[in-house]
Amino acid sequence: MSFLVKNLGVADYETTYQAMRDFTQQRDAETPDEIWILEHPPVFTLGLAGDASNLHSPSNQIPLVQVDRGGEITYHGPGQIVAYLMLDLRRLGIFVKELVSRIEQALIDTLADFGIQAERHAGAPGIYISQQSLVSSEYRGAKIAALGLKVSKGCSYHGLALNVSTDLEAFSRIHPCGYEGLRTVDMQTLGIKDNIDIISQTLLGHLQKQLTSS
Repeated sequence: MSFLVKNLGVADYETTYQAMRDFTQQRDAETPDEIWILEHPPVFTLGLAGDASNLHSPSNQIPLVQVDRGGEITYHGPGQIVAYLMLDLRRLGIFVKELVSRIEQALIDTLADFGIQAERHAGAPGIYISQQSLVSSEYRGAKIAALGLKVSKGCSYHGLALNVSTDLEAFSRIHPCGYEGLRTVDMQTLGIKDNIDIISQTLLGHLQKQLTSS
């Protein structure tokens, strides 16, 4: 199983969002699966279960966009790797819960390659710095990656976001994923200086491995 990978650079959120929906609605049983790798200009996005009050400190420079993915509010911006997974889950033989688990594992394995110990938290999708990590105690338990998916006609879109060298101040304007006081961190703050393109390729490799494993 192979995936068509598109590196879209820095792409407008709303334009990309509509392109994902159009792709999913127009695809058929023969359409190859795609993975889109990109960054967005600063934007807050609010999922279907989201409460707009979780944007407690709005910014005139950062728009808020209501979207159809699962989950609550999050921030996207430069220095954050976004991967959108345009997958035919029926063809892959993967259910949504398993897809989430595989995405999370790809993120955990990517971070491990850069010396960062990360983990899942039950009931709170995303990836967090492990409490057993050797990083400063203030960052243990901090969120470093977010997930949000939508499935239509057995096909997924939206995906994940990994903080590499992100504007963490923007996260202070929201209750990330609806959790007041949840700390957010990026790889740069944890001492990782690798180029974002290197990290993107590492993440892509782990995603492809997870999505093709039996």
